[in-house]
Amino acid sequence: MTRQDRSAGAMEPDSGPGQPVVSRDGAPLPSGITSARLGLGRAGSALPTSAVLAFDMAHALARDAVHDALDRDALASTLGAFGLDIIQVDSAAPDRATYLRRPDFGRRLSRESRSVLAARPRVPANIVLVVADGLSATAAKLNARPLLDALIPLLRINGRSIGSIVLANQGRVALGDEIGALLGARMVVVLIGERPGLSAADSLGAYLTLDPKIGRNDAERNCVSNIRAGGLDPDQAASTLARLIERALTLGRTGVELKDDTARPDGSLPKEVPRLCPS
Repeated sequence: MTRQDRSAGAMEPDSGPGQPVVSRDGAPLPSGITSARLGLGRAGSALPTSAVLAFDMAHALARDAVHDALDRDALASTLGAFGLDIIQVDSAAPDRATYLRRPDFGRRLSRESRSVLAARPRVPANIVLVVADGLSATAAKLNARPLLDALIPLLRINGRSIGSIVLANQGRVALGDEIGALLGARMVVVLIGERPGLSAADSLGAYLTLDPKIGRNDAERNCVSNIRAGGLDPDQAASTLARLIERALTLGRTGVELKDDTARPDGSLPKEVPRLCPS
């Protein structure tokens, strides 16, 4: 192989005589800054065995995350230290198979859970927190508590009242709209396991919706995503969430009308998007 071939990113063998030919991509690749599958090399016309096995493992972890169950009793036990009211609810999806086939069932409460929440006294609160399994109970299991450890003190420092922590089974993001409406919360924050990818099966998302009620759409929410080890650190995520919550409660808007003012590297504030709907 010539020097010109290497500079053009050609493949070059790195095995010795008598060994299987495994070639690496000659192009320089960044190291340690992404979990994306780049420069895996080749063995003949196929991927190297190590890359194939790593892909199979990632796929298995993703499938396990989708079908895992959230141990709500264990989570409720660890969340008791916050001194908040903890409620367990179920969506209208009776099992995982139904939940995967009928997303609309995961967006509404079961009849029993709706009755339980409707019977509770409506205590005015700024925020209701919901933890749902979503498409990765693994994410909720690993990352919900560390995030709440950082977030709840920030909300209390800002003087925001927290009504309850609701643990939802077979839940999707919009389930928080019905929960927040029944509990009379001004805002609902849903922490939910995101759809697993082949580089992250434990990613948690946090969705903010002001004035929750049935019928809200995704344009009316803000999302902070990829909260996990190797992704967005829980402390950083909590700081961003607390900032967004303050702006949302102050301005009276979430979704496309609310922007994170720290997104610009020069520190300048972005211009607020004009209101799309009258308040």
